[in-house]
Amino acid sequence: MAKMDDSDIAGRLDRIIAALERMAPEPFPANDLTAADCFVWNPDRRHMEPVRRVNRVDIALIRGVDRVRDILVENTGRFAAGLPANNVLLWGARGMGKSSLVKAAHALVAGESGVSLKLVEIHREDIGTLPALLNILKAAPHRFILFCDDLSFDHDDTSYKSLKAALEGGVEGRPDNVVFYATSNRRHLLPRDMIDNERSTAINPSEAVEEKVSLSDRFGLWLGFHKCSQDEYLDMIDGYVRHYGLERDADALRAEALEWATTRGSRSGRVAWQFVQDLAGRLGKRI
Repeated sequence: MAKMDDSDIAGRLDRIIAALERMAPEPFPANDLTAADCFVWNPDRRHMEPVRRVNRVDIALIRGVDRVRDILVENTGRFAAGLPANNVLLWGARGMGKSSLVKAAHALVAGESGVSLKLVEIHREDIGTLPALLNILKAAPHRFILFCDDLSFDHDDTSYKSLKAALEGGVEGRPDNVVFYATSNRRHLLPRDMIDNERSTAINPSEAVEEKVSLSDRFGLWLGFHKCSQDEYLDMIDGYVRHYGLERDADALRAEALEWATTRGSRSGRVAWQFVQDLAGRLGKRI
């Protein structure tokens, strides 16, 4: 066998090193928090993905929730100003504008205050990575609204404990420049049968239930959203029609809107928006 010289050995070592480098995972990308006003948390890459075009509506178009709208905007304004503010749980009826209101309130306060206020969405299944996300945010020179849409927990799901610790219960607690907003159809974030099961099987039922229900206590503000009345539903549609300049006879509009709600079996902000989309399509209008 021919003896390898130093150049042969060096060449083989270079190839081995190159192969190992290709096998190694790519380094996490740097987070540019000036790239946008809204981000989505990607836990696999430990990266905040900028959202260039946010899916939201003007706050003036969100009808039927005037009181909770004012409370949320006021809380967000205090947070932007560096004053004490609460975590917020927006709970209740589907389609009544909970997530739309969070995004609209952020846009309103960020625009009026001039403060570097960022909205960061974290998906329900990524709640367990909250500590890693908070570690990134706490050192940044911005203020952040952490937003989780449709937050709830099912049987055998223990990630709610991570959320409790991240909100207020951990050693460090919630960073001063972060507030947490969540929407849910459940006031206590847990299904009723899950709470009842804890009562029936625990040695000390009250303590078992208390541990789970106390999660919602981490939210200083509970803002309830309830099914809208017929008048509120029609007012929502009227607001959209005037905003987008859709010309329609008032009597015909009312009759069509009520028929639409009847076929859907419900009235809500979402149903009103879906009707307006249908109407605009029939009229050949872009919205």
